[in-house]
Amino acid sequence: MPEPDRIIRLRTVLTRTGLSRSTMYRKIAEGTFPAQIKISVNGAGWRESDINRWVADPVSWHTRAGRNNGD
Repeated sequence: MPEPDRIIRLRTVLTRTGLSRSTMYRKIAEGTFPAQIKISVNGAGWRESDINRWVADPVSWHTRAGRNNGD
């Protein structure tokens, strides 16, 4: 049975990616980084699997995301 996908918070995402906060949010706006998901009224996080895929291959993440969105 596969492990469930965890939700990770901003500090963990920044540590794993090495991006600054402003760069990460710019990349989200450009569609080249996984967008956060809302987990509560005031909280958001990222799917760990999305971040792991981005870290493994940031260039092709955009390509996969674009195809999935029909771009």
